[in-house]
Amino acid sequence: MSTTHDRIRDQAHVVTQEVQELGGIVRDAAQEKLGALRDGAAEYYSGGQDKAREAKHAIGEFIRQRPVTTVLLGVGLGVLYGRFWMRR
Repeated sequence: MSTTHDRIRDQAHVVTQEVQELGGIVRDAAQEKLGALRDGAAEYYSGGQDKAREAKHAIGEFIRQRPVTTVLLGVGLGVLYGRFWMRR
């Protein structure tokens, strides 16, 4: 019986080591995926910032080039907003 018991104990030890190794592999894979997601999110965020800067610049240029149109547009939107607000 001692040989059977020893074989079971040895096999349990081998299985434990394999499970620990598998856990390490899964951890490494998860860290790689997290790194890739982080890099993708950083690129997406940076792209969004660039687009916001471009929009801000374009709006500023529109206002500089067409100040009267901008004022009239603002007044028109204010009137529409006021009428909408008064109906509620």
